[in-house]
Amino acid sequence: MNKLKRTSAEMVRAARDRIEEIETADLIARVDDPDVVIVDIRDIRERQRTGVIPGAVHAPRGMVEFWVDPDSPYYKEVFGQSGKTYVFHCASGWRSALTVATLQDMGFEAAHLKEGFSTWADQGGPVEQVEKSD
Repeated sequence: MNKLKRTSAEMVRAARDRIEEIETADLIARVDDPDVVIVDIRDIRERQRTGVIPGAVHAPRGMVEFWVDPDSPYYKEVFGQSGKTYVFHCASGWRSALTVATLQDMGFEAAHLKEGFSTWADQGGPVEQVEKSD
């Protein structure tokens, strides 16, 4: 295998250096804030296995850039709300860091949950179970 020019760990580190990271306790305190939109980019199987943050929008990682782009045929209105703070999360904060860095490159302002969903329940965050679908 050829040596990579840049590792995934290096990409996550670089993303974290330039994006806003929110601590778990701080987002738990704002979970019911109507001006905060929490966006879960985890795979449906992860969500079914570990649960979700109540009220979080599910935006699969592979579609996020298209869903936030008003010029895309896949655009979702939830991402066009003025005055909202968007906070993206994955399981451990790696995918969401890369996602938010990319969105900022596009001109979409957002933050991410620094440690991801991995510490959410342990710190007292509400969790809702997702029904498995066929």
